[in-house]
Amino acid sequence: MSVDVEFFFDLSSPWTRLAFANIRSKLEGLDYAITWRPFLVGGVFNAVNPAVYESRKPENAARLARSFVWLKQWARLAGVEMNFPSEHHPVKSVHAMRFCCALEDDQEALERFAHAAFEAYFTGMRNLDDPEVLVAIADEAGFDGAALAQRSTDPEIKDRLRVNTDEAIHRGAFGSPTIFVGEENMYFGNDQLPLVRQKVEQLS
Repeated sequence: MSVDVEFFFDLSSPWTRLAFANIRSKLEGLDYAITWRPFLVGGVFNAVNPAVYESRKPENAARLARSFVWLKQWARLAGVEMNFPSEHHPVKSVHAMRFCCALEDDQEALERFAHAAFEAYFTGMRNLDDPEVLVAIADEAGFDGAALAQRSTDPEIKDRLRVNTDEAIHRGAFGSPTIFVGEENMYFGNDQLPLVRQKVEQLS
């Protein structure tokens, strides 16, 4: 039996970048169907996890720097280049996530754009808060960047981003990535992918 896996993500999150790169290989050989769900992690933080902002204060700089060391070690394990943090971190991701929402009904296209955007931000150190940069990334990934940018400004797309974010909060999310297996089983972060695999195996 195919197991449904939902991957709620925000392009600004470094741990999400790793989980996005790893999840398919971690689930290799299993019968699953993944659905990519763009949301706004800042909205989640504001609603249920404001402690994230505390962790970025100067008095917590040493702990944050150590977490970046671990992040780069995880990236080496994943075979992912991670030039992070860049001058754009933390980046406002609302424009980028609206681009994603504009592609959500075409999951293959969304995955392709998300891959390109993750590469642009975490490898190329490009600014995902700049609509012109997003258009260029989309063009490079084989999309009509200008048309996608226009679509991303539709009220329907803006509403979709809000709805996705509210849904994630309602279901218990507190950060990105949040992964649901079979609707009820929630996991958080790149390091819980082995648990995701275990649950998919149990439900198959």
